[in-house]
Amino acid sequence: MSDIRNNRRPKNNRRVNGEQRKNTGEAVNNASSVVRTSGTDESNVGSCVKTSIRNMANVDKVTLVKNENYQVLIEDMGNDGEGIGHVQGMTVFVKDAVVGDLAEVKIVKVKKNIAYGRLMKLITPSPYRVEPVCDKAKRCGGCTMQQVSYEQQLEYKWNKVKNCLQRIGKMENVEAIMEKPAYGMDDPFHYRNKAQFPVGRDKNGNVVIGFYAGRSHDIIDTESCAIGAPVNDQIVAIVRSFIEDNHISIYDEETGRGLVRHILIRVGFTTKEIMVCLVTNGNKLPHSEILIDELVKIDGMTSICLNVNMENTNRILGDKCITLWGQSYITDYIGDIKYQISPLSFYQVNPVQTNVLYNKALEYADLSGDETVRDMYCGIGTISLFLAQKAKKVYGGEIVPQAIDEARHNSEINGITNAEFFVGKAEEVVPDIYKKGGDGSHADVVVVDPPRKGCDQVLLDTLVHMAPERIVYVSCDPATLARDVKILQEKGYEAKKVAVVDQFCHSGHVETVCLLSRKDK
Repeated sequence: MSDIRNNRRPKNNRRVNGEQRKNTGEAVNNASSVVRTSGTDESNVGSCVKTSIRNMANVDKVTLVKNENYQVLIEDMGNDGEGIGHVQGMTVFVKDAVVGDLAEVKIVKVKKNIAYGRLMKLITPSPYRVEPVCDKAKRCGGCTMQQVSYEQQLEYKWNKVKNCLQRIGKMENVEAIMEKPAYGMDDPFHYRNKAQFPVGRDKNGNVVIGFYAGRSHDIIDTESCAIGAPVNDQIVAIVRSFIEDNHISIYDEETGRGLVRHILIRVGFTTKEIMVCLVTNGNKLPHSEILIDELVKIDGMTSICLNVNMENTNRILGDKCITLWGQSYITDYIGDIKYQISPLSFYQVNPVQTNVLYNKALEYADLSGDETVRDMYCGIGTISLFLAQKAKKVYGGEIVPQAIDEARHNSEINGITNAEFFVGKAEEVVPDIYKKGGDGSHADVVVVDPPRKGCDQVLLDTLVHMAPERIVYVSCDPATLARDVKILQEKGYEAKKVAVVDQFCHSGHVETVCLLSRKDK
Protein backbone atom coordinates (compact mmCIF):
# COMPACT_ATOMS: atom_id res chain seq x y z
CA MET A 1 0.00 0.00 0.00
CA SER A 2 2.89 2.37 0.70
CA ASP A 3 3.98 2.37 -2.97
CA ILE A 4 0.84 4.03 -4.25
CA ARG A 5 0.35 6.19 -1.18
CA ASN A 6 3.81 7.67 -1.70
CA ASN A 7 2.59 8.73 -5.13
CA ARG A 8 -0.44 10.45 -3.65
CA ARG A 9 -0.70 14.12 -4.39
CA PRO A 10 0.45 16.17 -1.37
CA LYS A 11 -2.10 18.52 0.17
CA ASN A 12 -0.35 21.67 -0.95
CA ASN A 13 1.09 20.39 -4.21
CA ARG A 14 -1.77 18.79 -6.10
CA ARG A 15 -0.44 19.24 -9.64
CA VAL A 16 1.74 16.89 -11.64
CA ASN A 17 5.30 18.22 -11.55
CA GLY A 18 7.24 19.54 -14.50
CA GLU A 19 9.69 16.64 -14.61
CA GLN A 20 6.81 14.20 -15.08
CA ARG A 21 5.42 16.30 -17.92
CA LYS A 22 8.87 16.46 -19.54
CA ASN A 23 9.32 12.68 -19.30
CA THR A 24 5.95 12.00 -20.89
CA GLY A 25 6.57 14.57 -23.58
CA GLU A 26 9.85 12.92 -24.45
CA ALA A 27 8.12 9.54 -24.62
CA VAL A 28 5.55 10.99 -27.02
CA ASN A 29 8.23 12.53 -29.22
CA ASN A 30 10.37 9.39 -29.25
CA ALA A 31 7.44 7.25 -30.36
CA SER A 32 5.82 9.75 -32.70
CA SER A 33 6.21 7.41 -35.64
CA VAL A 34 3.31 5.28 -34.40
CA VAL A 35 0.99 8.19 -33.61
CA ARG A 36 -1.79 8.66 -36.17
CA THR A 37 -5.39 9.85 -35.91
CA SER A 38 -8.65 8.16 -36.70
CA GLY A 39 -12.39 8.06 -36.30
CA THR A 40 -14.28 5.85 -33.85
CA ASP A 41 -17.23 3.53 -33.39
CA GLU A 42 -20.00 5.51 -31.70
CA SER A 43 -21.59 2.50 -30.01
CA ASN A 44 -18.56 1.77 -27.86
CA VAL A 45 -16.98 5.06 -26.88
CA GLY A 46 -18.17 7.78 -24.47
CA SER A 47 -19.38 11.12 -25.82
CA CYS A 48 -16.31 13.18 -24.93
CA VAL A 49 -13.93 10.65 -26.45
CA LYS A 50 -16.11 10.34 -29.56
CA THR A 51 -16.16 14.08 -30.08
CA SER A 52 -12.42 14.29 -29.52
CA ILE A 53 -11.62 11.69 -32.14
CA ARG A 54 -14.12 13.10 -34.63
CA ASN A 55 -12.23 16.37 -34.49
CA MET A 56 -8.91 14.74 -35.37
CA ALA A 57 -7.59 14.93 -38.93
CA ASN A 58 -8.58 12.23 -41.39
CA VAL A 59 -5.76 9.97 -42.50
CA ASP A 60 -5.41 6.85 -44.59
CA LYS A 61 -5.89 3.85 -42.35
CA VAL A 62 -4.47 0.38 -42.65
CA THR A 63 -6.62 -2.38 -41.16
CA LEU A 64 -4.98 -3.92 -38.12
CA VAL A 65 -4.62 -7.67 -37.91
CA LYS A 66 -6.35 -9.44 -35.03
CA ASN A 67 -4.02 -11.37 -32.67
CA GLU A 68 -0.97 -9.50 -34.00
CA ASN A 69 1.23 -7.49 -31.62
CA TYR A 70 1.96 -3.80 -32.20
CA GLN A 71 4.01 -1.16 -30.43
CA VAL A 72 1.63 1.51 -29.12
CA LEU A 73 2.22 4.81 -27.37
CA ILE A 74 -0.63 5.61 -24.96
CA GLU A 75 -1.57 9.25 -25.52
CA ASP A 76 -4.91 9.62 -23.76
CA MET A 77 -7.43 7.87 -21.53
CA GLY A 78 -11.04 6.89 -22.24
CA ASN A 79 -14.20 7.33 -20.21
CA ASP A 80 -13.48 4.30 -18.00
CA GLY A 81 -9.77 5.03 -17.60
CA GLU A 82 -8.60 2.74 -20.39
CA GLY A 83 -5.56 3.81 -22.39
CA ILE A 84 -5.90 5.22 -25.92
CA GLY A 85 -3.22 5.03 -28.58
CA HIS A 86 -3.00 4.95 -32.38
CA VAL A 87 -1.53 2.39 -34.74
CA GLN A 88 -1.49 2.84 -38.53
CA GLY A 89 -4.13 5.54 -38.29
CA MET A 90 -6.52 3.56 -36.12
CA THR A 91 -7.53 4.35 -32.55
CA VAL A 92 -6.75 1.52 -30.14
CA PHE A 93 -8.25 1.16 -26.67
CA VAL A 94 -6.05 -0.73 -24.20
CA LYS A 95 -7.28 -1.75 -20.74
CA ASP A 96 -4.78 -1.25 -17.88
CA ALA A 97 -2.59 1.08 -19.97
CA VAL A 98 -1.56 4.50 -18.65
CA VAL A 99 -0.92 7.79 -20.46
CA GLY A 100 2.79 7.82 -21.34
CA ASP A 101 3.17 4.03 -21.55
CA LEU A 102 5.02 2.69 -24.57
CA ALA A 103 3.68 -0.85 -24.75
CA GLU A 104 3.47 -4.01 -26.77
CA VAL A 105 -0.23 -4.54 -27.41
CA LYS A 106 -2.03 -7.54 -28.87
CA ILE A 107 -5.04 -6.60 -31.00
CA VAL A 108 -8.03 -8.64 -29.82
CA LYS A 109 -10.89 -6.93 -31.66
CA VAL A 110 -11.03 -4.79 -34.80
CA LYS A 111 -13.99 -2.67 -35.87
CA LYS A 112 -14.48 -0.15 -38.66
CA ASN A 113 -12.69 2.77 -37.03
CA ILE A 114 -11.40 1.48 -33.70
CA ALA A 115 -9.66 -1.53 -32.25
CA TYR A 116 -9.25 -3.05 -28.81
CA GLY A 117 -5.94 -4.34 -27.54
CA ARG A 118 -4.55 -6.31 -24.61
CA LEU A 119 -1.49 -5.01 -22.79
CA MET A 120 1.18 -7.67 -23.28
CA LYS A 121 4.40 -5.96 -22.21
CA LEU A 122 5.57 -2.55 -21.07
CA ILE A 123 8.46 -1.28 -23.16
CA THR A 124 8.74 2.08 -21.38
CA PRO A 125 6.44 2.56 -18.36
CA SER A 126 4.69 5.89 -17.92
CA PRO A 127 5.95 8.21 -15.16
CA TYR A 128 2.33 8.14 -13.95
CA ARG A 129 2.27 4.35 -13.50
CA VAL A 130 2.24 2.89 -9.97
CA GLU A 131 1.84 -0.59 -8.50
CA PRO A 132 -1.84 -1.29 -7.66
CA VAL A 133 -2.55 -1.85 -3.97
CA CYS A 134 -4.97 -4.71 -4.74
CA ASP A 135 -3.61 -7.79 -6.50
CA LYS A 136 -7.04 -8.30 -8.12
CA ALA A 137 -7.39 -4.76 -9.46
CA LYS A 138 -6.55 -5.80 -13.02
CA ARG A 139 -9.38 -8.36 -13.18
CA CYS A 140 -11.94 -6.74 -10.88
CA GLY A 141 -14.36 -4.28 -12.44
CA GLY A 142 -14.44 -2.03 -9.37
CA CYS A 143 -11.11 -0.19 -9.69
CA THR A 144 -10.12 0.53 -13.27
CA MET A 145 -7.38 3.06 -12.44
CA GLN A 146 -5.35 1.74 -9.49
CA GLN A 147 -2.34 1.51 -11.79
CA VAL A 148 -2.48 5.30 -12.29
CA SER A 149 -0.94 7.60 -9.66
CA TYR A 150 -3.61 9.43 -7.71
CA GLU A 151 -2.43 12.88 -8.76
CA GLN A 152 -2.79 11.81 -12.40
CA GLN A 153 -6.26 10.38 -11.75
CA LEU A 154 -7.33 13.81 -10.54
CA GLU A 155 -5.73 15.47 -13.56
CA TYR A 156 -7.54 13.02 -15.84
CA LYS A 157 -10.93 13.68 -14.23
CA TRP A 158 -10.52 17.45 -14.31
CA ASN A 159 -9.64 17.27 -18.01
CA LYS A 160 -12.51 14.88 -18.66
CA VAL A 161 -14.99 17.48 -17.39
CA LYS A 162 -13.21 20.31 -19.21
CA ASN A 163 -13.20 18.45 -22.52
CA CYS A 164 -16.90 17.60 -22.29
CA LEU A 165 -17.84 21.21 -21.55
CA GLN A 166 -15.72 22.40 -24.47
CA ARG A 167 -16.71 19.82 -27.07
CA ILE A 168 -20.29 18.97 -26.16
CA GLY A 169 -21.22 22.14 -24.27
CA LYS A 170 -19.50 24.37 -26.86
CA MET A 171 -18.12 26.49 -24.04
CA GLU A 172 -15.19 28.81 -24.66
CA ASN A 173 -12.61 29.70 -22.03
CA VAL A 174 -14.04 26.98 -19.78
CA GLU A 175 -10.82 26.80 -17.76
CA ALA A 176 -11.48 30.32 -16.52
CA ILE A 177 -14.55 29.18 -14.57
CA MET A 178 -13.27 25.77 -13.46
CA GLU A 179 -11.83 25.48 -9.97
CA LYS A 180 -8.45 23.83 -10.15
CA PRO A 181 -7.36 21.28 -9.12
CA ALA A 182 -10.07 18.65 -8.75
CA TYR A 183 -11.10 18.06 -5.14
CA GLY A 184 -9.38 14.79 -4.22
CA MET A 185 -8.93 12.79 -1.03
CA ASP A 186 -5.95 12.86 1.31
CA ASP A 187 -6.33 9.07 1.58
CA PRO A 188 -8.14 7.60 -1.46
CA PHE A 189 -8.57 4.15 0.10
CA HIS A 190 -11.20 2.48 2.31
CA TYR A 191 -13.60 5.32 1.57
CA ARG A 192 -16.78 3.43 0.59
CA ASN A 193 -19.60 3.18 3.15
CA LYS A 194 -21.46 0.63 1.05
CA ALA A 195 -20.44 -2.65 -0.57
CA GLN A 196 -22.44 -5.22 -2.55
CA PHE A 197 -20.79 -8.61 -2.87
CA PRO A 198 -22.23 -11.17 -5.33
CA VAL A 199 -22.16 -14.74 -4.03
CA GLY A 200 -21.61 -17.78 -6.25
CA ARG A 201 -19.67 -20.99 -6.75
CA ASP A 202 -16.65 -21.68 -8.93
CA LYS A 203 -16.37 -24.61 -11.35
CA ASN A 204 -15.23 -26.81 -8.46
CA GLY A 205 -18.24 -25.95 -6.32
CA ASN A 206 -16.36 -23.69 -3.89
CA VAL A 207 -18.07 -20.60 -2.50
CA VAL A 208 -16.88 -17.39 -4.15
CA ILE A 209 -17.70 -13.93 -2.75
CA GLY A 210 -16.28 -10.78 -4.23
CA PHE A 211 -16.89 -8.50 -7.21
CA TYR A 212 -17.76 -9.00 -10.84
CA ALA A 213 -14.95 -8.96 -13.36
CA GLY A 214 -15.19 -6.08 -15.79
CA ARG A 215 -18.06 -6.38 -18.30
CA SER A 216 -19.06 -9.84 -17.06
CA HIS A 217 -20.88 -11.74 -14.34
CA ASP A 218 -17.81 -13.79 -13.42
CA ILE A 219 -17.15 -13.33 -9.70
CA ILE A 220 -13.59 -12.53 -8.64
CA ASP A 221 -13.22 -14.18 -5.22
CA THR A 222 -12.04 -11.49 -2.81
CA GLU A 223 -10.98 -11.58 0.81
CA SER A 224 -10.13 -7.88 1.05
CA CYS A 225 -11.00 -4.69 -0.83
CA ALA A 226 -8.75 -1.61 -0.83
CA ILE A 227 -11.60 0.89 -1.25
CA GLY A 228 -14.18 -0.70 1.06
CA ALA A 229 -14.62 -0.22 4.80
CA PRO A 230 -12.06 -2.42 6.63
CA VAL A 231 -14.80 -4.20 8.60
CA ASN A 232 -16.18 -5.63 5.35
CA ASP A 233 -13.39 -8.24 5.27
CA GLN A 234 -14.42 -9.62 8.67
CA ILE A 235 -18.12 -9.69 7.72
CA VAL A 236 -17.52 -11.48 4.41
CA ALA A 237 -15.37 -14.09 6.16
CA ILE A 238 -18.14 -14.77 8.68
CA VAL A 239 -20.82 -15.09 6.00
CA ARG A 240 -18.58 -17.33 3.88
CA SER A 241 -18.02 -19.71 6.82
CA PHE A 242 -21.73 -19.67 7.64
CA ILE A 243 -22.70 -20.65 4.09
CA GLU A 244 -20.08 -23.43 3.94
CA ASP A 245 -20.65 -24.86 7.42
CA ASN A 246 -24.44 -24.87 7.18
CA HIS A 247 -24.70 -25.94 3.53
CA ILE A 248 -26.72 -22.87 2.54
CA SER A 249 -27.64 -22.94 -1.13
CA ILE A 250 -26.39 -20.20 -3.45
CA TYR A 251 -28.46 -18.60 -6.19
CA ASP A 252 -27.75 -19.75 -9.74
CA GLU A 253 -28.50 -17.10 -12.38
CA GLU A 254 -29.08 -19.68 -15.11
CA THR A 255 -31.57 -21.89 -13.25
CA GLY A 256 -33.07 -19.28 -10.93
CA ARG A 257 -32.61 -21.69 -8.01
CA GLY A 258 -30.68 -21.34 -4.78
CA LEU A 259 -31.01 -18.92 -1.88
CA VAL A 260 -28.19 -16.42 -1.25
CA ARG A 261 -27.57 -13.89 -4.03
CA HIS A 262 -25.62 -10.95 -2.57
CA ILE A 263 -24.24 -9.53 0.66
CA LEU A 264 -24.97 -5.84 1.20
CA ILE A 265 -22.95 -4.00 3.87
CA ARG A 266 -23.47 -0.40 4.96
CA VAL A 267 -21.26 1.41 7.46
CA GLY A 268 -21.89 4.76 9.14
CA PHE A 269 -18.51 6.48 8.98
CA THR A 270 -19.49 8.99 11.67
CA THR A 271 -21.69 6.83 13.89
CA LYS A 272 -19.73 3.57 13.30
CA GLU A 273 -23.05 1.73 12.96
CA ILE A 274 -23.04 -1.35 10.70
CA MET A 275 -25.75 -3.03 8.63
CA VAL A 276 -25.45 -6.51 7.11
CA CYS A 277 -28.14 -7.49 4.63
CA LEU A 278 -28.27 -10.79 2.78
CA VAL A 279 -30.13 -10.63 -0.53
CA THR A 280 -32.03 -13.90 -0.82
CA ASN A 281 -34.23 -15.77 -3.26
CA GLY A 282 -36.68 -16.55 -0.46
CA ASN A 283 -38.24 -15.21 2.73
CA LYS A 284 -36.26 -17.29 5.23
CA LEU A 285 -32.59 -17.97 5.97
CA PRO A 286 -31.98 -21.40 7.54
CA HIS A 287 -29.91 -21.35 10.73
CA SER A 288 -29.97 -17.54 10.75
CA GLU A 289 -29.44 -17.54 14.53
CA ILE A 290 -25.94 -18.96 13.98
CA LEU A 291 -25.03 -16.14 11.62
CA ILE A 292 -26.52 -13.55 13.98
CA ASP A 293 -24.53 -14.89 16.93
CA GLU A 294 -21.28 -14.33 15.01
CA LEU A 295 -22.12 -10.96 13.46
CA VAL A 296 -23.23 -9.32 16.71
CA LYS A 297 -19.73 -9.86 18.10
CA ILE A 298 -18.55 -7.09 15.76
CA ASP A 299 -18.45 -3.67 17.42
CA GLY A 300 -21.05 -1.36 15.93
CA MET A 301 -23.37 -4.04 14.55
CA THR A 302 -26.77 -2.36 14.43
CA SER A 303 -28.90 -4.05 11.79
CA ILE A 304 -29.00 -7.58 10.36
CA CYS A 305 -31.65 -8.21 7.75
CA LEU A 306 -32.75 -9.98 4.59
CA ASN A 307 -33.71 -8.36 1.32
CA VAL A 308 -35.98 -10.62 -0.70
CA ASN A 309 -35.41 -10.71 -4.45
CA MET A 310 -37.17 -13.66 -6.09
CA GLU A 311 -37.09 -12.28 -9.63
CA ASN A 312 -34.87 -13.67 -12.35
CA THR A 313 -33.18 -10.34 -12.98
CA ASN A 314 -29.83 -8.57 -12.87
CA ARG A 315 -31.29 -6.12 -10.36
CA ILE A 316 -29.54 -6.64 -7.03
CA LEU A 317 -32.20 -5.62 -4.49
CA GLY A 318 -35.84 -6.55 -4.24
CA ASP A 319 -38.57 -4.40 -2.67
CA LYS A 320 -39.10 -6.40 0.54
CA CYS A 321 -36.84 -6.24 3.61
CA ILE A 322 -37.07 -8.48 6.71
CA THR A 323 -35.24 -7.49 9.90
CA LEU A 324 -33.56 -10.46 11.58
CA TRP A 325 -31.87 -8.59 14.43
CA GLY A 326 -31.63 -5.01 15.67
CA GLN A 327 -32.97 -2.01 13.75
CA SER A 328 -34.17 -1.89 10.15
CA TYR A 329 -31.75 0.97 9.46
CA ILE A 330 -28.50 2.62 10.48
CA THR A 331 -27.83 6.32 10.92
CA ASP A 332 -25.04 8.55 9.71
CA TYR A 333 -24.24 12.22 9.23
CA ILE A 334 -23.27 14.51 6.38
CA GLY A 335 -22.04 17.61 8.12
CA ASP A 336 -24.52 18.31 10.91
CA ILE A 337 -27.46 16.55 9.25
CA LYS A 338 -28.44 13.09 10.46
CA TYR A 339 -29.85 10.50 8.06
CA GLN A 340 -31.54 7.14 8.56
CA ILE A 341 -30.36 4.66 5.93
CA SER A 342 -32.21 1.47 5.02
CA PRO A 343 -31.03 -1.29 2.65
CA LEU A 344 -32.95 0.42 -0.18
CA SER A 345 -31.85 4.00 0.50
CA PHE A 346 -29.90 5.92 -2.09
CA TYR A 347 -27.05 7.43 -0.10
CA GLN A 348 -23.73 8.62 -1.53
CA VAL A 349 -21.04 5.97 -1.05
CA ASN A 350 -18.15 8.30 -0.17
CA PRO A 351 -19.10 10.30 2.94
CA VAL A 352 -15.90 12.37 3.03
CA GLN A 353 -16.29 13.58 -0.54
CA THR A 354 -20.08 13.89 -0.25
CA ASN A 355 -19.46 16.51 2.42
CA VAL A 356 -17.17 18.33 -0.04
CA LEU A 357 -19.72 17.97 -2.85
CA TYR A 358 -22.70 19.22 -0.83
CA ASN A 359 -20.79 22.09 0.72
CA LYS A 360 -19.80 23.17 -2.77
CA ALA A 361 -23.45 22.99 -3.88
CA LEU A 362 -24.41 25.04 -0.82
CA GLU A 363 -21.70 27.59 -1.62
CA TYR A 364 -22.88 27.93 -5.23
CA ALA A 365 -26.51 28.26 -4.09
CA ASP A 366 -25.39 31.37 -2.15
CA LEU A 367 -28.35 31.34 0.25
CA SER A 368 -29.05 34.24 2.59
CA GLY A 369 -32.12 32.80 4.34
CA ASP A 370 -34.80 34.45 2.19
CA GLU A 371 -34.74 32.08 -0.78
CA THR A 372 -37.15 29.40 -1.93
CA VAL A 373 -35.23 26.39 -3.23
CA ARG A 374 -36.42 23.45 -5.31
CA ASP A 375 -34.43 20.20 -5.28
CA MET A 376 -35.50 18.23 -8.34
CA TYR A 377 -34.03 14.79 -7.58
CA CYS A 378 -33.99 14.75 -3.79
CA GLY A 379 -33.68 11.04 -2.94
CA ILE A 380 -33.88 10.65 0.86
CA GLY A 381 -33.41 14.40 1.26
CA THR A 382 -29.62 14.50 1.43
CA ILE A 383 -29.09 17.75 -0.49
CA SER A 384 -32.50 19.23 0.43
CA LEU A 385 -31.85 19.10 4.17
CA PHE A 386 -28.34 20.42 3.68
CA LEU A 387 -29.79 23.44 1.84
CA ALA A 388 -32.65 23.88 4.32
CA GLN A 389 -30.12 25.03 6.92
CA LYS A 390 -29.74 28.32 5.04
CA ALA A 391 -32.91 28.64 2.94
CA LYS A 392 -36.33 30.04 3.75
CA LYS A 393 -38.10 27.06 2.16
CA VAL A 394 -37.01 23.91 0.32
CA TYR A 395 -39.23 21.74 -1.88
CA GLY A 396 -37.89 18.30 -2.78
CA GLY A 397 -39.20 15.88 -5.37
CA GLU A 398 -38.37 12.24 -6.08
CA ILE A 399 -39.96 9.42 -8.13
CA VAL A 400 -39.48 6.71 -5.45
CA PRO A 401 -42.22 6.84 -2.75
CA GLN A 402 -40.09 5.11 -0.11
CA ALA A 403 -37.34 7.68 -0.62
CA ILE A 404 -39.83 10.48 0.02
CA ASP A 405 -41.02 8.76 3.19
CA GLU A 406 -37.40 8.61 4.35
CA ALA A 407 -36.80 12.25 3.36
CA ARG A 408 -39.75 13.35 5.48
CA HIS A 409 -38.55 11.24 8.39
CA ASN A 410 -35.02 12.61 8.08
CA SER A 411 -36.48 16.09 8.16
CA GLU A 412 -38.31 15.24 11.39
CA ILE A 413 -35.34 13.72 13.23
CA ASN A 414 -33.29 16.83 12.44
CA GLY A 415 -36.04 19.21 13.57
CA ILE A 416 -36.17 20.80 10.11
CA THR A 417 -39.57 22.38 9.45
CA ASN A 418 -38.88 24.36 6.28
CA ALA A 419 -38.63 21.41 3.88
CA GLU A 420 -41.47 19.68 2.04
CA PHE A 421 -41.26 16.59 -0.15
CA PHE A 422 -43.37 15.31 -3.05
CA VAL A 423 -43.52 12.04 -4.99
CA GLY A 424 -43.26 12.10 -8.76
CA LYS A 425 -41.02 12.40 -11.81
CA ALA A 426 -39.31 15.77 -11.91
CA GLU A 427 -40.18 16.20 -15.60
CA GLU A 428 -43.87 15.61 -14.82
CA VAL A 429 -44.42 17.10 -11.37
CA VAL A 430 -42.48 20.35 -11.74
CA PRO A 431 -44.13 21.46 -15.03
CA ASP A 432 -47.54 20.70 -13.50
CA ILE A 433 -46.78 22.71 -10.35
CA TYR A 434 -45.50 25.61 -12.45
CA LYS A 435 -48.65 25.66 -14.62
CA LYS A 436 -50.98 25.60 -11.60
CA GLY A 437 -49.06 28.31 -9.73
CA GLY A 438 -49.20 28.66 -5.96
CA ASP A 439 -46.78 27.23 -3.41
CA GLY A 440 -43.64 25.80 -4.91
CA SER A 441 -44.28 27.18 -8.41
CA HIS A 442 -41.55 29.78 -7.95
CA ALA A 443 -37.99 29.15 -6.91
CA ASP A 444 -35.09 31.54 -6.41
CA VAL A 445 -32.62 28.67 -6.62
CA VAL A 446 -33.03 25.27 -8.27
CA VAL A 447 -30.77 22.28 -7.56
CA VAL A 448 -30.74 19.33 -9.94
CA ASP A 449 -28.88 16.09 -9.23
CA PRO A 450 -30.15 13.82 -12.01
CA PRO A 451 -29.17 10.24 -12.89
CA ARG A 452 -26.50 9.66 -15.54
CA LYS A 453 -28.93 10.35 -18.39
CA GLY A 454 -29.19 13.97 -17.26
CA CYS A 455 -32.29 16.19 -17.24
CA ASP A 456 -35.33 15.66 -19.42
CA GLN A 457 -35.93 18.36 -22.06
CA VAL A 458 -39.38 19.13 -20.60
CA LEU A 459 -37.79 19.78 -17.19
CA LEU A 460 -35.12 22.05 -18.70
CA ASP A 461 -37.81 24.03 -20.53
CA THR A 462 -39.77 24.41 -17.28
CA LEU A 463 -36.67 25.62 -15.44
CA VAL A 464 -36.21 28.31 -18.05
CA HIS A 465 -39.85 29.43 -17.63
CA MET A 466 -39.55 29.36 -13.82
CA ALA A 467 -36.53 31.65 -14.25
CA PRO A 468 -34.71 31.01 -10.95
CA GLU A 469 -31.78 33.33 -10.33
CA ARG A 470 -29.40 30.40 -9.96
CA ILE A 471 -29.33 26.75 -11.02
CA VAL A 472 -26.91 24.44 -9.22
CA TYR A 473 -26.34 21.34 -11.34
CA VAL A 474 -24.80 18.33 -9.55
CA SER A 475 -23.76 15.74 -12.11
CA CYS A 476 -22.40 12.19 -12.18
CA ASP A 477 -21.84 12.26 -15.96
CA PRO A 478 -19.91 15.18 -17.52
CA ALA A 479 -21.23 14.40 -21.01
CA THR A 480 -24.90 14.87 -20.09
CA LEU A 481 -23.97 17.81 -17.86
CA ALA A 482 -22.33 19.49 -20.87
CA ARG A 483 -25.35 18.75 -23.05
CA ASP A 484 -27.76 20.29 -20.53
CA VAL A 485 -25.53 23.29 -19.79
CA LYS A 486 -25.44 24.04 -23.53
CA ILE A 487 -29.26 24.03 -23.64
CA LEU A 488 -29.55 26.29 -20.58
CA GLN A 489 -26.93 28.71 -21.89
CA GLU A 490 -28.87 29.01 -25.15
CA LYS A 491 -31.98 29.93 -23.14
CA GLY A 492 -30.78 32.72 -20.90
CA TYR A 493 -28.34 31.20 -18.40
CA GLU A 494 -24.58 31.44 -18.10
CA ALA A 495 -22.22 28.94 -16.50
CA LYS A 496 -20.29 30.80 -13.81
CA LYS A 497 -18.43 28.18 -11.78
CA VAL A 498 -17.49 24.51 -12.08
CA ALA A 499 -15.97 22.24 -9.43
CA VAL A 500 -14.77 18.68 -10.02
CA VAL A 501 -15.02 16.27 -7.07
CA ASP A 502 -13.41 12.82 -6.97
CA GLN A 503 -16.22 10.83 -5.43
CA PHE A 504 -15.10 7.45 -6.80
CA CYS A 505 -11.32 7.17 -6.40
CA HIS A 506 -9.54 4.68 -8.69
CA SER A 507 -12.43 4.57 -11.16
CA GLY A 508 -13.20 6.65 -14.24
CA HIS A 509 -16.33 8.18 -12.66
CA VAL A 510 -16.42 11.79 -11.54
CA GLU A 511 -18.88 14.19 -9.88
CA THR A 512 -19.21 17.82 -10.94
CA VAL A 513 -20.98 20.86 -9.50
CA CYS A 514 -21.85 23.65 -11.93
CA LEU A 515 -23.37 27.04 -11.12
CA LEU A 516 -25.52 28.71 -13.77
CA SER A 517 -26.86 32.24 -13.27
CA ARG A 518 -29.61 34.03 -15.15
CA LYS A 519 -28.02 36.45 -17.60
CA ASP A 520 -30.34 39.35 -16.77
CA LYS A 521 -29.29 39.32 -13.12
